[in-house]
Amino acid sequence: MATILKSSEREFQEAPNKIDNFKILFDVSGINKGLKPENLNFDLRRLNPGRYSAPYHFHRYAEELFMIISGSVSLRTPQGLYVVNSGDLIFFEKGKTGAHQLYNHTTEDCVYLDIRTFMGFDVCEYPDSQKIFLAPSYEIFDKDSQVDYFHGEKNVAEKWRQLKTEEK
Repeated sequence: MATILKSSEREFQEAPNKIDNFKILFDVSGINKGLKPENLNFDLRRLNPGRYSAPYHFHRYAEELFMIISGSVSLRTPQGLYVVNSGDLIFFEKGKTGAHQLYNHTTEDCVYLDIRTFMGFDVCEYPDSQKIFLAPSYEIFDKDSQVDYFHGEKNVAEKWRQLKTEEK
């Protein structure tokens, strides 16, 4: 079945749990129509003047494609800053080279379509703040606290002895 999201039915709402400078608006007309895509994730977003889309980040397991529908924004990538305008498409590959962030440097709203792959999980990394975000669990960790694979794995034989004793 086709679900048509008419431009006249757009309803932008502020994303929950966002802080100043990162308050972005999402079109909820698809949610209102019960749209629940399984493999193709997309959002129509509105970035108001003086706002950032998200903290500078990249995805380890997802690719993204932005299409600027209206307006203009500044784009930050590992290669530098760029101005992107209405009609422009921007592809972000997975990994560090696909890191990105938008900033609306203008006095007009910018509306863009964000299309991304999602295979049931993703790991986002934030180079500026050294965070790691796990999706879909929404767990966030400080990358600086990275530990060795066997960290804390002492006394494994004792744990097995306890389990065998409890089993009887």
